[in-house]
Amino acid sequence: MKRNIDIIFGHYELEISKIYQLLYQINDIIIGLIFLIGSFLFFSEATTYYGTWLFVAGSVLMLVRPFISIIHHIHISRVYKQRALDEREK
Repeated sequence: MKRNIDIIFGHYELEISKIYQLLYQINDIIIGLIFLIGSFLFFSEATTYYGTWLFVAGSVLMLVRPFISIIHHIHISRVYKQRALDEREK
């Protein structure tokens, strides 16, 4: 199970992992809705064109998923490095 990393800057607390988890889940919900609507559009030959474009959009959003994860890991890495620098300066 993943742990959240809470970072406190003065009076501000950032819960980095929760933010990225929310982005990931929102993206998944949008993907699901796009594919579901696209599937219904394939029932009629008149709307197949739009259904195809929804599948393309859903596929693009599937590519966004790993980028959210990569950006999350980069963000966490930078926070750790900054913490280490701050500790050295003390």
